[in-house]
Amino acid sequence: MDQDPVVKKVVLDVLKPHQPQIPELASRIAACQGVERVGISLAEIDQNTESIKISIEGSDVKIDVVRKCIEDLGATIHSIDEVEVVKKTSQK
Repeated sequence: MDQDPVVKKVVLDVLKPHQPQIPELASRIAACQGVERVGISLAEIDQNTESIKISIEGSDVKIDVVRKCIEDLGATIHSIDEVEVVKKTSQK
């Protein structure tokens, strides 16, 4: 049995336009493969954008898939602030 590392949690610093609103953004991210929980907190708001922190947890979070989903909604990832990776036992 091999132990493959998987991402269980990632926290992102994101800049987004006012639309879509935070609940819609959270729902769209939650629909991504491997994502089980999404939490978003508003850090700052200005005339055209919102700075938010997104905490994403799941069984096997695919950061590239999440990044594409976020970018498709007009938002930009400023930084990956936290990552939690565990070894998953796979049977071969």
